[in-house]
Amino acid sequence: MSRSLGLLISLFAVALLLLGLSIFWFLKSGQSNLGQGVDRFAECRTSTALGNSNIGGEFELINQDGQTVTDKDIFKEPTILYFGYTFCPDICPLDIYRNAEAVDLLDKNEISVTPVFVSIDPERDTPEVIGDFVKYHHPKMIGLTGSKDQIGHVSKVYKTYYKAQRSNDDLYLVDHSTLTYLILPEYGFVEFFRRDKSADEIADITACFIKHS
Repeated sequence: MSRSLGLLISLFAVALLLLGLSIFWFLKSGQSNLGQGVDRFAECRTSTALGNSNIGGEFELINQDGQTVTDKDIFKEPTILYFGYTFCPDICPLDIYRNAEAVDLLDKNEISVTPVFVSIDPERDTPEVIGDFVKYHHPKMIGLTGSKDQIGHVSKVYKTYYKAQRSNDDLYLVDHSTLTYLILPEYGFVEFFRRDKSADEIADITACFIKHS
């Protein structure tokens, strides 16, 4: 064997080795990416919701008609979810009005979204009270209440906070968190909105998530 031929064979063997290593690392990298999952909603996100993907879960509550419902009954289409209470003097009405306005903006673009209100004040917010409340704010709005245990559970799975202030009468206030949640039926919780988001912003962000779902 000539010296030049031996050199060519050696170079060819090195090239094959490098090609094999490249394929190996490519496949390994691809498997890693598949394992971690690619965020299909990356361009829509405005919050750190991806890092809190454990938000949400199964629950059982009572709707404004007095019927027992589950999360599967409620989240049949994209949903804007808010936790509050009907006696709330200022924050809840503004947030709920904004959320309802966002739903109407989406509807104008032929995107159907359901607004949902969950009471964190089950002692006062009976199905009848909830019914009048949601009917006033939006014709599509679903109102949910339940027992203390049921409300405590749904609050826990959505990482919300609430605490009734001490009072000697029924005019007490309830301290609570004020995030609005975006739920997609196929994916569950995907994003949250703070109070500084306008109805236009919520509608635009929601439309983006729905487009990429």
